[in-house]
Amino acid sequence: MTNLNRDEIFRKVRGALAEALDLEEEDIAEESNFKEDLDADSLDLVELLLQMEREYGFKVSDEEAAEIKTVGDAIDLILQKVSG
Repeated sequence: MTNLNRDEIFRKVRGALAEALDLEEEDIAEESNFKEDLDADSLDLVELLLQMEREYGFKVSDEEAAEIKTVGDAIDLILQKVSG
């Protein structure tokens, strides 16, 4: 598996969110809360996670997904999954 760093994953997540939520990439930060800052609902988060699962080849449980509140939380989970 490719060795990815946090910045690369952030760029991919930010790009996917900007497209899905019709936002500017500059408006999305690691500290951004999905619900409060990005006005994303749980379906938006599920779609993002499914896209990342397909791209990086891992699975996220419902329990793991429920813990994700910010963009940084999603990046942490992706890093954990791809690191093994």
